[in-house]
Amino acid sequence: MTTLTDRYVAATLRSVPAARRGEIATELRASIEDMIEGRAAAGEASAAAEREVLTELGDPAQLAARYADRRLQLIGPTYYLVWQRLLVTLLSIIPGIVGVVVGVVEATAGDNPGGAVGAGIVAAFQTAVQIAFWVTVVFAVLERLGTPLNLPDWTVDDLPDEPVERDVTLTDTCASLVALVLTAAFLVWQHFQTLVPAGSDQLAILDPALWTSWLPVLLAVMVVSVGLELTKYRIGRWTWPLVAVNALLHLTFAVPVIWLLLTDRLLNPEFVARIPWLRDGDNLDTVATGVVVGIVAIVIWDVIDSVVKALRARR
Repeated sequence: MTTLTDRYVAATLRSVPAARRGEIATELRASIEDMIEGRAAAGEASAAAEREVLTELGDPAQLAARYADRRLQLIGPTYYLVWQRLLVTLLSIIPGIVGVVVGVVEATAGDNPGGAVGAGIVAAFQTAVQIAFWVTVVFAVLERLGTPLNLPDWTVDDLPDEPVERDVTLTDTCASLVALVLTAAFLVWQHFQTLVPAGSDQLAILDPALWTSWLPVLLAVMVVSVGLELTKYRIGRWTWPLVAVNALLHLTFAVPVIWLLLTDRLLNPEFVARIPWLRDGDNLDTVATGVVVGIVAIVIWDVIDSVVKALRARR
């Protein structure tokens, strides 16, 4: 079982240079043990002595800064850690949401679907800059005015749980979310825009009749998939329930698409009629077969990858 000392040392080592972690861990553990033994020799219970010693040492982030000879004074040591934690939290959530929303709106309602990704990235960047600027300004003013934050003092109960190796990275999660959002945006966009000349009519790529049957189902699957990606990132690793849900979502999406492709019900017949190459010989069947093989390969690879990561997380 992980002790409070183990958790305290782990929390401290997160913010120190990797090359010095072994040395600092040995030194810090020795200091903690000596202080606990001193209190225990005076008749204090070991568990209570451990809590008192760690409380006396203070916030691991501040102790790590002292070990690394790093000054917490971007805007002042009193406010630095609160400013840093708030800024990191806001930057990890709000710019991404703004970027996705702007990208979806640009792709579905705007006149520039091809620039939807760029518009989303620009909006996310501008939002991040605004957040960083205004949060820093607010804390700088608070410091100059000497405004107390009235935050509770740090205790050992604030220590994070034992570190768990993360199998689900922020980069992978963002990539998956972008892919899901762009796919959902395409399903909507293709119904209102056209890739081939169609006069004054909007020629959908997919059969418009699917809006009363399978397309809403596929969109719902992608919405649930977004929730899965966020849950996966929050947990930080694959679990067997997540593996099962992931496999179920893949099948719920892939099976109808494959069936519609193989039965010539996915593409809009009018769209196919306007592309001579698709009408020649077996070209349409060849394209359908290639897409089916690609879908099957992606599903199998992703399910196997999730199983492997779930097995690794149990070790």
